[in-house]
Amino acid sequence: MAMEPKARSATTAARRKTRGEEEIRLHCMAGTRQALADLMAWHGIEEQGEAITLMIHHIQGLGPAGSAQFLAAPRHTYVIPENVSAKLTLAYQRQSLRICNDE
Repeated sequence: MAMEPKARSATTAARRKTRGEEEIRLHCMAGTRQALADLMAWHGIEEQGEAITLMIHHIQGLGPAGSAQFLAAPRHTYVIPENVSAKLTLAYQRQSLRICNDE
């Protein structure tokens, strides 16, 4: 006879607790979901959790120096164009003149 759903849930919860299993949630944008789907398709992996677990263990296996390139967040830099800089300087000077004349 099959187990009742409550008994099955309790058994599963007890097994997860003894194994030290913990749920990790991942909220991501469409681009990240597509990248994961591509990786899974390329390597024939059907479960997202399996793919993420494999990636974590393989990257961790590279050590601190080897994994650094994969965990370094890209930093964006913005260089203010010369014409915009000139306009900002002019606006700043006009504002400072207004402030000086108001006093």
